[in-house]
Amino acid sequence: MTSPTLTRRGLLRGAGTASVLASCTKPNGPDSSAPAITDANAPAEIGPDATSVEFTLNGKTVTVQVEPRVTLLEALRLDLDVTGPKLVCDRGACGACTVLVDGRPRNACMMLAHDVAGANVTTVEGLGEGEQLSALQAAFVRHDALQCGFCTSGMLTSCASLLRRRGSSASALTGAEVNDAIAGNLCRCGTYPNVVAAVLEVAGAKASTPNAAASATKAG
Repeated sequence: MTSPTLTRRGLLRGAGTASVLASCTKPNGPDSSAPAITDANAPAEIGPDATSVEFTLNGKTVTVQVEPRVTLLEALRLDLDVTGPKLVCDRGACGACTVLVDGRPRNACMMLAHDVAGANVTTVEGLGEGEQLSALQAAFVRHDALQCGFCTSGMLTSCASLLRRRGSSASALTGAEVNDAIAGNLCRCGTYPNVVAAVLEVAGAKASTPNAAASATKAG
């Protein structure tokens, strides 16, 4: 009797079958890779269907139904019609989508909408009072700190956060500090010196020399 010959095709077919069978086999013990639920009130899982998330947006409580994969930027622009934050790089590199989350500047394109549940979110629309521009927004206009406008909303929120953090000591702000605050906000039009001048005006700070604000922006 002739013994069967092992061919290359037969070997690959056998290996493929073994892989499929192995993937269908469940381990006897519990899955050690499953994430542990440490919050007793947290659901075991979210999704894949849309679920509600509630947070404060520009001073008002909002609730939006979104899938877990939806970013905060998408929820703001597409579901809540808040279009101040811009979608530009979509990878947290340009700062055009910067919003304030509990007072801190964050890239909305890098956060999931469900990450801000219960948080206080402020966009450029929430910096002023209704149709009234904030002092910072008005200073941006006076100093021509905006051109194409794509970076402007992110610049404003980053600068607003800086002024709020400094509070009563804002008058001591320097151009270098403003540059540091907007380091994550890219402006292709090159309006950095005008942004610095606008912030220093609002802060009540006066440059030591006429060219101090501009020289502080060389790194930008």
